[in-house]
Amino acid sequence: QVPLVESGGGSVQAGGSLRLSCTTSKSPFSINDMGWYRQAPGKQRELVAVISSGGSTNYADSVKGRFTISRDNAKNTVYLEMNSLKPEDTAIYYCTMAFQISPSVQHNYWGQGTQVTVSS
Repeated sequence: QVPLVESGGGSVQAGGSLRLSCTTSKSPFSINDMGWYRQAPGKQRELVAVISSGGSTNYADSVKGRFTISRDNAKNTVYLEMNSLKPEDTAIYYCTMAFQISPSVQHNYWGQGTQVTVSS
């Protein structure tokens, strides 16, 4: 098990900003995609944003133009900058990283989740 440690969640008013971070200890394995998912009460977990090892990004339509994902490969850290937050962004946010365990095996690990609450 590879521990991913998230930070940066909290409560904010609509229109506000938060920055989430997710880091892991130095690993002998390379990390491919890093991403953020979220799960709101009563809903399924959904993709928020993902960034490849080369820096290519993909966002859910609902967050395009408001959220920015980035990564620092030297620090094994992924960030999610969230601006213009809306009440519907309220959810538990989970980070995930895909570790290349061997030439043919990739394994995804998940963080414990961090709560983001946006009030109107």
